[in-house]
Amino acid sequence: MEFMTSTESEVLQTFPAGVTAINDPKHQKRVSRTLSKAVSLHLEGKLESAAKLLQRAIDAGERDAGLYAALGHIQYEMRDFEAAASTYSQLTEIDRLHRTAHFNLGVCRGNLKEWPLAAESFRTAIENDGSRSDALLGLGVCLIHIGEGKEAGQALDKYLTLFPENEQAIFGKAVSLQQTGHYAEAVEQYRKVLARNPKCEEALSNLVALFVEARDHESARRHAEMLMELQPESTVAVEALATIAFAEEDFLAATRYCRNLTELAPERFENWFNLGVAFHKIGNFEKAVQAYTQAAALNPDSAQSHLNLGVAQQELNQMSAARASYEKALQIDPHQPSVMWNLALVLEQQGERVAAEKLYAGIPENAPEWCDAIFRLGYLRLLRGEFATSAESFQACIDRRPEWPEAHLNAGIAYARSGRPSDARRCFHAAHTLRPDSSDALRGLAALSLEQQDLSEAYELHRRLIELGERSPELYYNAALICQKRGQTDEAIALYRQALEENPQFAEALLNLGHALMALGQEEEARSCWRKAVREKPELAQDYFEPPSA
Repeated sequence: MEFMTSTESEVLQTFPAGVTAINDPKHQKRVSRTLSKAVSLHLEGKLESAAKLLQRAIDAGERDAGLYAALGHIQYEMRDFEAAASTYSQLTEIDRLHRTAHFNLGVCRGNLKEWPLAAESFRTAIENDGSRSDALLGLGVCLIHIGEGKEAGQALDKYLTLFPENEQAIFGKAVSLQQTGHYAEAVEQYRKVLARNPKCEEALSNLVALFVEARDHESARRHAEMLMELQPESTVAVEALATIAFAEEDFLAATRYCRNLTELAPERFENWFNLGVAFHKIGNFEKAVQAYTQAAALNPDSAQSHLNLGVAQQELNQMSAARASYEKALQIDPHQPSVMWNLALVLEQQGERVAAEKLYAGIPENAPEWCDAIFRLGYLRLLRGEFATSAESFQACIDRRPEWPEAHLNAGIAYARSGRPSDARRCFHAAHTLRPDSSDALRGLAALSLEQQDLSEAYELHRRLIELGERSPELYYNAALICQKRGQTDEAIALYRQALEENPQFAEALLNLGHALMALGQEEEARSCWRKAVREKPELAQDYFEPPSA
């Protein structure tokens, strides 16, 4: 940003002679001749020749403020801001109170983006000459760039009392208000700028950013569209529209805007990454993979892009590719829980359960994935027959999330198989309380009742399972056995028949149905059942002479 004002322009173009501490008449003549030649060369447009002339005089020892002021001005015109800044800096050493040196030094430093140094120069200019209103404007702009919005606003307020219609000052005031969180006042100032200059893209851009931050999507959209009318390829406008689309979960629109951004700035990692997210959200995993792949190529050290790539590949059942992406993400960040979780799922699916368990166990307790990981760990241990450690894993899940019915259910199974029936019963009851329609919890309780020969409770639980709509032949068979043990022969026969309706080749049901029928004197049908049972499963012949047991 340039800080040239009408006052400054006048100062620089008149080659101020400044103040010299040397009263040698010969010296004054040499300086005057040099400045005269420099003016002539400048008028002819020979800026480089004029600068060289002045530099030679300075190098020869002519320490005159006028020479430095003239050289700095020409260097500034040549847009050699670094050289001009150096010259003006030397001028301030020669004449600390020079009326334009500090201001012009601030202008050069501003063009070099050296905002703190520029602000320092403008402050000195104001101290030296309180009437330098343009230094107030320059100071305000610098402070905005430094992020000191409050102090910037104070400087700009002083300037606006003198020049209330200055567009640059009004714009700067709006930015300072935005920086300090005074959004309503900032909007008012930006609108003043637009009232004077409806094509001010900077004001529109800042309004768009302000409304996006304030989540005023309608205002942000309206101003983004206004900005795009002025600048169809405005990345600020398209990014805002993409942000709004994501916030409103309009992911189809988000893909359109993000694709536009990849065309406007194909070298920008964020554009490809966000395009991948948009495609991912609408379920177009192939396009998501393409976008994430490009993002990962632009920024190979982004663990998140490799993670997202892996998730999309996993959705496409490209397990080997997903595994490679997750492993790459772990190389970049070995302690990323999301990557560990997803890689473990892939390893589990590929049959590498031991490696999956290590990853599950390594996920830290403060990670969102920890509970799910410990649940999977408990499940894998349950499959392996490590019932005690499996129960520990599920109990850890319960301790963290007491309202998790599946954790209670699996803990009950693990406790039951590790010989801890009381803990198993507690967990099955908890699972049933949390989910009253859970037939799994009732089955667990029923199994415990059978094991403990509590036939009354076992009978009640089996009846409740049947009422819930369970229709497995095993359920009917166990219910029939319980009835038979309790002497409820008629009901046992009815339940055996239901089991056989579900599975006509259920040999054990045929065998015990025969015993029940025989008890009621229905010998012919009983013998028919026994014949079928032995035919289906010859090894049951040894149970022919034995009474049924649950």
